[in-house]
Amino acid sequence: MAESVNAPIPHITSGSAWDPLREPLFRSLWFAAVISYTGTWMQNVGAGWLMTQLTMDPFRVGLVQAATTLPVFLVILPAGALADMVDRRRFLLITQAWMVVAAGLLGIFTLLGYITPWTLLLFTFLLGIGAVMNDPAWQAITPEVVCRENHMPAVALNSVGFNVARAVGPALGGLVIAATNSGVAFLMNAASFFGVIFFLYRWRRPHFEHSETGRVFDSMRAGFRYVRSDPISHCVLVRSGAFSLAASALLALLPLIARTSCEYGATGYGMLLGSFGLGALAGAALLPRMRTLYSVDGVVGAAIVLFAAMTFAAGRVHIFHWLTIVLFLSGAAWIAILACLNVAAQTMSPPWMRARALSMYLLVLQGGMAIGSATWGALATKIGIPNTMLCSAITLILGLLTVRRYRLTVRELELAPAVVRD
Repeated sequence: MAESVNAPIPHITSGSAWDPLREPLFRSLWFAAVISYTGTWMQNVGAGWLMTQLTMDPFRVGLVQAATTLPVFLVILPAGALADMVDRRRFLLITQAWMVVAAGLLGIFTLLGYITPWTLLLFTFLLGIGAVMNDPAWQAITPEVVCRENHMPAVALNSVGFNVARAVGPALGGLVIAATNSGVAFLMNAASFFGVIFFLYRWRRPHFEHSETGRVFDSMRAGFRYVRSDPISHCVLVRSGAFSLAASALLALLPLIARTSCEYGATGYGMLLGSFGLGALAGAALLPRMRTLYSVDGVVGAAIVLFAAMTFAAGRVHIFHWLTIVLFLSGAAWIAILACLNVAAQTMSPPWMRARALSMYLLVLQGGMAIGSATWGALATKIGIPNTMLCSAITLILGLLTVRRYRLTVRELELAPAVVRD
């Protein structure tokens, strides 16, 4: 392991989607991240299920998701500023340790029977704080653990890992909770962070003198000035916001679609999520080939059309095996869109500004998903799921009108890490 995480980045490319996994640095981090993502999805299932055991009040049950989402709006911009001001490796070690402590204490208190609804919400919020503080620095180190040629497939594989965990984690969490209780799932989530911590501890990231010092607020203000004056940043943020607001209906309403479209209950819902994850895997495999044939805008535009068609179909299809195909194709389109947006976001700024720019991208993307999910959910209560999915599909297509004015551009990637002061 020591040799792997300290090895120089090799230039190993064959045009395959799996090339990044041939690089020791990225391979070690990717497998550790998939385990960590799986633990996070187990945590989400355990928290939601435990709240229903503590109270059947819909308001407090709904607050579990709110406690996870709220930190995005509160701390992601300061997190990006901090990640550009300090050593990202050390910063990530702190955020990972924070999440270990929060998940571990939640697990212990649950096993001891000391959990109340408000205690559960508090620890869920603390875990959300750690995850959001972690995100900008985590995204920003991707170019540092792969060679330039493998950057695009590495971003796609990161998204694939997240979707694989999204398929496996809830099912595994459900089995663990059924056999034991939510406290065990929380402790397993705490343990899942140690692979990433071990990688970061052994990784010898280069250190350089940083020209930027001062307060976090000043760093955030410099980030705003840069993004406001940079046309490419405008394009990435506008396109990300338009997509996330419109596309969030499918995943937000999928539990209700699963309940009404199949007789398999929670197992069927897990199978649909698994189909989405498998589609993401297939999409990632095709993405390098697509990028050699079409521009970034061409790939994103075609994928949005496909995703819009599958969103419409999801509201109309009521036969389970057809619905799994719809989710499979949705996953393939989803990964193509997000991988292209993510690479554009990572290359829209120089290394010393990368984490701050990414924090703004993540705020727009995740904030758009949160606001969109609530909006589509409210609309579905008034006009029904099929009509809501139709509206989402139309909104996705209308979002393509932004292409002419806000074209996505992937700049030449600067692989030098952001320099830091010890």
